[in-house]
Amino acid sequence: MNAFLAEAVTLASQAKEASAALGRASGGVRNAALAEIAKRLRGRDGRAILAANAKDLIAARKDGLSAAMLDRLQLNPSRLEAMAAGASQVAALPDPIDTVMDGWTRSDGLRIRRVRVPLGVCLVLYESRPNVTIDVASLCLKSGNAAILRGGKEARGTNLALGALIRRSLTASGLPVEAIQVVRHSDRALVPALLSQRDFIDLAIPRGGASLVETVLEHAAMPILKHLDGICHVFLDASADPDLSRRIVLNAKVQRPGVCNAAETLLAHAASAERLLPAIARDLSKAGVQIRACPAARAILGKGVKTRPIDGTDWEREYLDLEINMGVVADLDAAIRHINTYGSGHTDAIVTRDLAAAARFQREVDASSVMVNASTRLADGFEYGLGAEVGISTDKFHARGPVGLEGLTTYKWLVEGEGHIR
Repeated sequence: MNAFLAEAVTLASQAKEASAALGRASGGVRNAALAEIAKRLRGRDGRAILAANAKDLIAARKDGLSAAMLDRLQLNPSRLEAMAAGASQVAALPDPIDTVMDGWTRSDGLRIRRVRVPLGVCLVLYESRPNVTIDVASLCLKSGNAAILRGGKEARGTNLALGALIRRSLTASGLPVEAIQVVRHSDRALVPALLSQRDFIDLAIPRGGASLVETVLEHAAMPILKHLDGICHVFLDASADPDLSRRIVLNAKVQRPGVCNAAETLLAHAASAERLLPAIARDLSKAGVQIRACPAARAILGKGVKTRPIDGTDWEREYLDLEINMGVVADLDAAIRHINTYGSGHTDAIVTRDLAAAARFQREVDASSVMVNASTRLADGFEYGLGAEVGISTDKFHARGPVGLEGLTTYKWLVEGEGHIR
């Protein structure tokens, strides 16, 4: 057995054992651990985490990390407070474990119930975003799951500091420290070894770029919860309000362009394009957004806004940067066809005053989140009231969209009889 496989077996077997202890722990004990994490993030431990993050940022800039990845990596007091607030919000949510989903009694007296139970052990692989460490730890603790967290090397110092905070919180709450393990080793050779541990790990969750997801798809011996790309659309319908359209488009593209729920394509109904696109294009241009436009959109914008001609492959690109596609479509049908052809099933939005158009868009667009008169940036576990998320799934089995507590549980049947036989 090589060193990486040996380490993977140790991490996974320890997590499996800890998951049994978590399953036995009361909801009050698990909530106490979350309260401890939130308290420490707001105290001296939080300051140590910011110091570690500052060192990671210096190294990442020297390594030439992109602006989008640097933004994902960076922590500041407000982001640290958001992490603490997320842990507190998760603690305040109803305990999902042992919740009776449904039940009935047969005519012969046999009692049948379906109850929620933890999945067991989750392996989460992610890049840059150290807030994921707290989000996943919080949701896994609340749902009674152990977790193995393997962040990217660019956030290694930050994640190790967060891991130390979590261990102290678990100890203070009487829970095993192996319940949440932050992997110390940054060598990529450990990843396939971890993904082979199907006897101990119940679910793999990749959060990162296409190369990370493809690695997990190639090597994982256990089920996977994932999304590959965040190619999100905003469609301006014929009746779209101009002010609402400008506000939503600018937020969806510019508020944080390096994340998966940022808009990558703006579509306008042919009946609204001349009325809406010039002002929106000026807004985007002032914000530093490079616009790639179809011939019809370029003709509308003329020389007033600098654009580039769109390439046929651009519709399929996830920019994660200050770039956007802009296109004019004939009608609602064409918009839905375009989105279902080029979208990634993540999040798509319509801006409209037409209730019938809104209903059709929500019914026919094939995405995990479909917005009406709201920014795609709202597709997020915290914004949905889930406290946090372990990721966003574009799969259609088990969990879809932002995955919170419910997505980290499965169920079992409890059957009670009095000598019943078949």
